[in-house]
Amino acid sequence: MTSIPSPPDNPLTPEGIALGRWLFHSPRLSSNGQVSCATCHEQARAFADDAALTRRGVSGRPLVRHVPALINLAWMEGLFWDGGSKNLESLSLAPLTHPDEMGNSQLSSMMARLSSEPEFAQRFENAFGPDSLTLSNLLRALAQFQRTLVSADSRYDRWRRGEPGARLSPREQHGMALVQRHCATCHATELFTDNAYHNNGLDSDAAFGEGEAESRGRGRVTQRAEDAGRFKTPTLRNVPVTAPYMHDGRLATLEDVLEHYRGGMVASTTLDAAFQREGPSPGLSLDDAEKDAILAFLHALTDEPFLTASELAPPP
Repeated sequence: MTSIPSPPDNPLTPEGIALGRWLFHSPRLSSNGQVSCATCHEQARAFADDAALTRRGVSGRPLVRHVPALINLAWMEGLFWDGGSKNLESLSLAPLTHPDEMGNSQLSSMMARLSSEPEFAQRFENAFGPDSLTLSNLLRALAQFQRTLVSADSRYDRWRRGEPGARLSPREQHGMALVQRHCATCHATELFTDNAYHNNGLDSDAAFGEGEAESRGRGRVTQRAEDAGRFKTPTLRNVPVTAPYMHDGRLATLEDVLEHYRGGMVASTTLDAAFQREGPSPGLSLDDAEKDAILAFLHALTDEPFLTASELAPPP
């Protein structure tokens, strides 16, 4: 735990993490008592969801954005697809209150309901001391648990560390080199994200919307025209199990994603410069063999222990 960064006012403790884990998997945080954080953030999918726009929230209505994977959040800057949350302590406020997610229109009512259950009071006391069942501590506990969602044990990681028996095939190593050459502008460092926002050619200017439109991406938060159509770079870690892809889940497979980058991109005024090229359309110049090599390498980024770790699963 000491290697995972945390803010001074919310240090990681075994008791706080245990409470956060229990809360993350508890449907009692939702207005109807049937939806937990884990309902949409499934561990086997790297804490993502398999629907483009999930209907698993309390209303049954589809969300407007794809459920993001929760991976290595302790090192992430800006959260949600548009960076609308700045830290993990505030992250959970949005899903807790959203009418189509957990549906608590009044957080005071939610806390009153939880306070009436002796089990909640006891678990909070174990983590934070007497009389600690507060919204602030609930958010702190959830943040602590989410900081422990650390993925760093894929076959690629074991190969990088030189562990006995760990290997990447020549094709996978070629794919890694191609990712470094073509994709590292956005999918940078060992986190495989630059923690920034990019327009990767999904839509034309007309689709970005105005003001607070969800389709505006980072521009919804900053209200700057140059940020319209830009969305947070997701990590490539565990990417084979987090389908579908993009902020609205429009691309069903990794093959679809690479075909988008090869020839399906749409020009717009905020399109990232990395995709500008000579010819009729923007994109990346990849032949079939290069595409297959990249796909092979991406599968080496799947961290099976992370997807099955008992300490991240529902508590007994």
